[in-house]
Amino acid sequence: MSILASDRLLRVLKGQAVDHPPIWLMRQAGRYLPEYRALRAKAGSFLAMCRNPELACEVTLQPLQRFHLDAAIIFSDILTIPDAMGLGLYFEPGEGPKFERPVRQHAEIERLPVIEPEQSLAYVMQAIQLTVKALQNQLPVIGFCGSPWTVATYMVEGGPSKQFSIIKKMLYQAPQSLTLLLDKLVQSSINYLRAQIIAGAKVVMIFDSWGGVLSQADYQKFSLAPMQAIIQALKADPLTQATPVILFTKGGGQCLTPLSQSGCQVLGLDWMTDFKVAREQVGPELILQGNLDPALLYASPEVIYEQVATLLAQVGHHQKHIFNLGHGMLPDVLPEKVAALIAAVKTLAPQYYPLPDLSS
Repeated sequence: MSILASDRLLRVLKGQAVDHPPIWLMRQAGRYLPEYRALRAKAGSFLAMCRNPELACEVTLQPLQRFHLDAAIIFSDILTIPDAMGLGLYFEPGEGPKFERPVRQHAEIERLPVIEPEQSLAYVMQAIQLTVKALQNQLPVIGFCGSPWTVATYMVEGGPSKQFSIIKKMLYQAPQSLTLLLDKLVQSSINYLRAQIIAGAKVVMIFDSWGGVLSQADYQKFSLAPMQAIIQALKADPLTQATPVILFTKGGGQCLTPLSQSGCQVLGLDWMTDFKVAREQVGPELILQGNLDPALLYASPEVIYEQVATLLAQVGHHQKHIFNLGHGMLPDVLPEKVAALIAAVKTLAPQYYPLPDLSS
């Protein structure tokens, strides 16, 4: 299947009319695709694919060759920044990402560099450039980074965590150390997203996977404030100020009002957040993204259709919506379920999206 041209995402971001909500899916390039698994086996590892611009471009394009999606998100990982800082990122089969050298002492944090992505993460920018060239402006490319708090959890814990006890101990016993770490991640993230935008990303997203493990007060101080600092810096830079920012916190439903005031243009919703409640809290102007449960794609096409119908009814005729899941694609979902999801959106959307004049 050839990649179909679409400017729906950019039109919605500009406040223009569309014929159906733009559709893209978090982790749309990944393990659920047999062609991805074949390429990973050939490359040898996940990191080998990330660090090879040609392979990263190929993986980015794979779902677009299968499905009529409205954006490409560059294939990479939220832990590229600490990897570039020298912490020794590796992936343990069945356990996920880990670091050979986690940082837990103030002196260790002081020694961490603020990254210059044009050097240490040049492969990501090269992958973006290759993808933009391959797409020939038919679809926008989304760049991204992890939130400083989320990235810090992996750096301090040394890998995934259920209790987050080590970083929370730092938060309460050595808050100055955590603040220094977050400050370095903020500046590194600003540099990183700026470089991605210069390379050709039309939209950038900040993924906050673990902000929801904090109390509301700690979330606003240690997760939201660093993300807001990134957004403010991008908006203050003439080279990046026009680039829309999507902000997503898993478990952020209790902080929708401060999230909506962060400066982001799009607020991503997880599947635990009611769409109508979110719209009431954030007001009519902010674009909302989401928020179907990724596990819905285990259901039959009939159930998928029903759930899409329910969500579109909640959105109604309000066109400030980007259709997405409430978190990333699950690895054992069947590709035909993704096709059913997209088909349901396109079938049901006309009753809410009158055919616009696309010449504007």
